Amino acid sequence: MVGAAAELATRGWTLLPREAGVARWAVAARVLARSVTADPAMQARWLRHGGTWFVGVDALPNGPDGTVDGVPLPGAWRSVTGWTGPLHPAQLSVVHPGYPGRDPDESEAQHRFRRDRDAAHLDGLLPEGPGRRRFLREPHAFIAGFPLTEMTEETGPFVVWDGSHAVIRAALGARLAGVAPDEWAQVDLTDLYMATRRRVFETCPRRVVTAQPGETILAHRLSIHGVGGWADGVPGPEGGRMIVWFRPILPDPGDWLAEG
Repeated sequence: MVGAAAELATRGWTLLPREAGVARWAVAARVLARSVTADPAMQARWLRHGGTWFVGVDALPNGPDGTVDGVPLPGAWRSVTGWTGPLHPAQLSVVHPGYPGRDPDESEAQHRFRRDRDAAHLDGLLPEGPGRRRFLREPHAFIAGFPLTEMTEETGPFVVWDGSHAVIRAALGARLAGVAPDEWAQVDLTDLYMATRRRVFETCPRRVVTAQPGETILAHRLSIHGVGGWADGVPGPEGGRMIVWFRPILPDPGDWLAEG
């Protein structure tokens, strides 16, 4: 998978081909996922945007090696990323027809950005306080997505901007130069991040990525990415379009801006 690693480093994302072991895991994970998403308490906590998106942060009860119900999570993604550490309970992201709907407390600008810009974002910069100022709270190692159902261009596809990770690295690297990595979390990156994301929209091609169970989406931790909308009148999988996301945290936050 040398080619995949090179593509991840240069484009900021890659799609790994179907693997039988990953497909078996997806079958087991989907059974578990449908139980999770049917739980009224989980629905109350995680259904957003007019009931069209189940956010599901840490909602999949997998083991630290990724195992679900005794089925291991193998795959080339391990060699491509070089990750040997534990995995957190995965995000279970489920999109339904009509996405993105609008919540009552969502502004028109916020809804428009989700609809027209795929809610494009950089993982790990979390908005805080009434001003939604952004700080680096989660320096991820990589982003790995495992579809549990078919993902098409019309049913909430993954969207990523080619080369955006390099633009983000250059801008944030310049801002954080000379700041000790253990102090990065205290630096307000909001304005720089917003300006750099606008530059990404202007200079980096937008790619729509579709995938099937058994395939693996890998995205660079610094990539700008989001979720496309669900086209009107298009049917989808029963229970919604499901994908599982892992974003393990780097032991050393100083590696967040490193090459590779």
